[in-house]
Amino acid sequence: MKTHSIPVRVYYEDTDAGGIVFYANYLKFCERGRTEYLRFCGFEHKQLRDEKGLIFVVRRLEADYLQPAHLDDELSVHTSVGEVKNASFAMRQDVMRGKTTVFNMTVWLVCVNLEGRPVRLPDELKKVLEKG
Repeated sequence: MKTHSIPVRVYYEDTDAGGIVFYANYLKFCERGRTEYLRFCGFEHKQLRDEKGLIFVVRRLEADYLQPAHLDDELSVHTSVGEVKNASFAMRQDVMRGKTTVFNMTVWLVCVNLEGRPVRLPDELKKVLEKG
């Protein structure tokens, strides 16, 4: 399974009053990781939307908050592809501080047209995700 990683620094805006990463910001970190994974594979959200009329929406996610991350921590988001179906796929994401996992989740995404109706993944994208 191919894994793509991006670095993330925790800024003041990412934290709560106690200097701990606000829980919803892990979802933002992971969104960046998914976007960069797709870009690494040759598929950009804007291009898919503009040229093919496709976007991805989150259908479901399961998340585990394992340890707090703090202001100024250097984190990395590791993204890999799980199950791939005709119109949807799952991605596994781990947010790490060094070798320690602080957060992980699995997210299920659905490919939809601009009217919000599920559509098949483009063949070229499906092939890349299946190799993932």
